[in-house]
Amino acid sequence: MQHVKLNNGIKMPIEGYGVFQVDPAETERCVLDALEVGYLSLDTAATYGNEEGVGSAIKKSGVPRGEIFLTSKLWVADQGYEKAKKAFEKTLEKLGTDYLDLYLIHQPLGDYYGSWRAMEELYKEGKIKAIGVSNFDSTRLVDLIVNNEVVPALNQIELHPFLQQKDAQKVMKEYGVKVESWGPLAEAKHGILDDEMLNEIAAKHNKTVAQIILRWHLEQDIIIIPKSVRKERMEENLDVHDFKLDEADMEKIAALDGKHPRIVDYNIMDIVTGMNSSKTPE
Repeated sequence: MQHVKLNNGIKMPIEGYGVFQVDPAETERCVLDALEVGYLSLDTAATYGNEEGVGSAIKKSGVPRGEIFLTSKLWVADQGYEKAKKAFEKTLEKLGTDYLDLYLIHQPLGDYYGSWRAMEELYKEGKIKAIGVSNFDSTRLVDLIVNNEVVPALNQIELHPFLQQKDAQKVMKEYGVKVESWGPLAEAKHGILDDEMLNEIAAKHNKTVAQIILRWHLEQDIIIIPKSVRKERMEENLDVHDFKLDEADMEKIAALDGKHPRIVDYNIMDIVTGMNSSKTPE
């Protein structure tokens, strides 16, 4: 498995398994399958409601905790210094672990400055190996960086061939913040898997369109967390390390930027009030 090095020297698998919208009742089985096929990076969040399933699967898998890169996220309702500390302890309890490899602020809403101060302390205490953010636009990201001590290790954002976030990527690169895509396959929306150009590239490499898209991310050193509840699809998504896209392929995919709008259209009040709905963005 290919790894990337975060800005504090910690190594993270470039491909992980995400459990967004995985039914809590199915999470344990899905994570066990993911670990069995070779995923060693797991991504969950408090608002997903399935941290316990992830923790149970890790325990039952027999894979040593030290071999697993475990990520969770702080939800909007728990923003603020004191609340963030309590939420973090609750996350540890549900996951059945005494530390996280990565902890993210899920959304730049509420008192995320207070949350970041709490996370900086937990990081310095060794309870978190790396801290970062999710869904931060460039303005909020830079503001957080210049007004705090610890630079986020990564920013988890929506990114795929139809929404390539080139300007945001430049800003993150400038400040040493890794890019992670929470929707590398655009959740199979907007006909991305049926795109004619992507299908031509897939045929050229004897791969699926999904594999081409995931490889496109890896060529740019972008961390990905594709998700599926089907074991055979998990294996397919992981089978992207035995080929490379050439310059012509990359240029063709670059031309797809902006082809469709964002895949998540959510009510901002759902986020502010901490509601957990199917439209809640990762």
